[in-house]
Amino acid sequence: MTFMRHVIRFIVAAVVLMFVGFLVPGFSVNSFWTALLAAVVIAVIGWIVESLFGERISPYNRGIVGFLVSAVVIYITQYFVAGFRVTILGALLASLVIGIIDLFIPIKNNLGEPRNRQET
Repeated sequence: MTFMRHVIRFIVAAVVLMFVGFLVPGFSVNSFWTALLAAVVIAVIGWIVESLFGERISPYNRGIVGFLVSAVVIYITQYFVAGFRVTILGALLASLVIGIIDLFIPIKNNLGEPRNRQET
């Protein structure tokens, strides 16, 4: 994945976080730059969780475990990003809304590249 694709992915993730902040009670983001930093922190924490526990517990995994891990990752992010506040219920609702949005706008997708290099 090229650098530009990473930048686009994080910008889309920040816009999604801003939308979720508007939509979900108990979830607030002060500015776009805060949302962009939160998107980066969420990606890093998600990568750490996936590295420690494997893909089956990944926040990007579809299922109840992935949903709960995603909510925990969102909740923990508030301790690393100033201007990003979320309650436990807000993190659960945000995880649900982000999961629904991800059905239509897959943030983790490689923008048309095959997910597995062996598919080419």
